[in-house]
Amino acid sequence: MTDPTAVDTWRGRLAAPCRDVCEAPAFSLTVFAVILFNAALLGAETYSGFSAEYDGLLSAAERFCVIAFTLEMLLRLGAHADRPKAFFQDPWNIFDLLVVSSAFIPFLRENTTLLRLLRLARVLRTARFMPQLRVLLVAVGRSLPGTVSFLFVGALIVYVYAMIGWICFADHDPQHYGSIGRAALTLFLLMTLEGLGDAVHAGLAISPLSLLYYASYVLFGSFVLVNVLIGVVLNALEEAREMEDEAEKEEKRSLLLAKQSPPDAADELLLRIAAVRSALDDMETQLDAVHATSAPAATAAPPAHASAGAR
Repeated sequence: MTDPTAVDTWRGRLAAPCRDVCEAPAFSLTVFAVILFNAALLGAETYSGFSAEYDGLLSAAERFCVIAFTLEMLLRLGAHADRPKAFFQDPWNIFDLLVVSSAFIPFLRENTTLLRLLRLARVLRTARFMPQLRVLLVAVGRSLPGTVSFLFVGALIVYVYAMIGWICFADHDPQHYGSIGRAALTLFLLMTLEGLGDAVHAGLAISPLSLLYYASYVLFGSFVLVNVLIGVVLNALEEAREMEDEAEKEEKRSLLLAKQSPPDAADELLLRIAAVRSALDDMETQLDAVHATSAPAATAAPPAHASAGAR
């Protein structure tokens, strides 16, 4: 039967040096450089002439990147040998593990398109070494629910104004308002204020009321909605910063606890003796205070037999 204490000791001995390597600044810089090198390889392969001439060199460089990423992942797994649950509690660790392990899946390696997409996913691993980029990615994810609501309201406004534009301008400007689809496309482009002057001049040639149509649409579509979207993104960015700070504090706390060696029996006994001694000192102090307050009262009260003799 395996001794749990021996297992814990073995895991701790494995985790300590791996953790020291992973926490070293040189380790992070090396992995970051390999990620950038992998991105440069992907860009070089897009040039057919260069790729055909240096195919062997590019293949060797790709194998080097796979080996480097595999060693990195093994070191990170080894650093969490004494606390494996903490490794899978970090979403970035799971993402890195999936991206790195995908290079060893047979059917993915045979599919060139999927393999290139997975190699491209390695570039996203730079977020691990760039906290600001990580905050932005988390903010984008947290802003998706608000962005969906924004898109729904924006689509509703574009549809209503497209119907009004089709009713008012379809006969005079069929190129831009001949159907609901053309009108929606025209208004979507106007949301970026591109070609707004030409559209207003063309509308004024049809009716002076077109100025009210375009002014109200620009007000709601370009200013109100855009400001709402900016507010949603900024709110999500603030939440992402708070989450990142909390995650850093939790990681530092877990690393500190992992580095601390558990106290042996003698140290634990000394701590208990010190606690008992402190409790006894507190009791002695309280008893002294009680005696000090009761002594003056006893002195002030005359003896009972003395008062009887005086009578």
